[in-house]
Amino acid sequence: MASLSQITHSLHSPITWVSILLLTGLSWYYMLFDMTMVMSPHWGLYELSFVFIMWAVMMVGMMMPSATPMIMLFAKISRTRRQRSAEFVSSNLFILGYLLIWSLYSLIITLVQWQLHELTLMTPMMQSGNPIFSGILLIIIGIYQISPLKQQCLNHCRSPLNFLMTQWQEGNLGAIKMGLKHGQYCVGCCWLLMALLLIVGVMHIGWILALSILILLEKVVSWPEAINIGICLACLGFGLYFLVG
Repeated sequence: MASLSQITHSLHSPITWVSILLLTGLSWYYMLFDMTMVMSPHWGLYELSFVFIMWAVMMVGMMMPSATPMIMLFAKISRTRRQRSAEFVSSNLFILGYLLIWSLYSLIITLVQWQLHELTLMTPMMQSGNPIFSGILLIIIGIYQISPLKQQCLNHCRSPLNFLMTQWQEGNLGAIKMGLKHGQYCVGCCWLLMALLLIVGVMHIGWILALSILILLEKVVSWPEAINIGICLACLGFGLYFLVG
């Protein structure tokens, strides 16, 4: 896990900080003030494109804060390598790798939401309208929270220095590939947790904020197991409630 001192030492990487703050700030501005609902009963290319953009922007706003320690550590190492006459690579290329993998997830969950909409499992308000669907999804989310795959992805996200030391690739393309690979671990940690929005409301800003905080805490606190178990028990409890209630 990146320490506070590692992040503080990177404060003189203004371009990287500007990129992070700009992407995060614009994403949250969109979610707070510009995000609107798709009201059409049948989705075409326009509606799918709109929902994809909505998910892609939400992914950036929700995931970028938890990815910041890794990005700043990458910037610091790249800067140190430049001082030793090694090839310098912009951290923005590393960020691009994250954006590409987050966009791929956004495309997948957009198609999933489209199918749920077509099956009338979701209401026009973009939230679950079927308690059986809600219950099953909640139980799956709860089980995944304590699964080995989840823990493996979380360990990579919590150990950015180890990832960079073992997975470093040279050049601009190498930086994008590293961002893609580490972005996969980020998505692996959170992809089902994000799917909670399909139940509570894709555009529910309170839940978006709550999930953003949970995702960040999982990666930075010294006791992530407690958070994982708490989420697991809550999802299992509510899932059973929807199924038998």
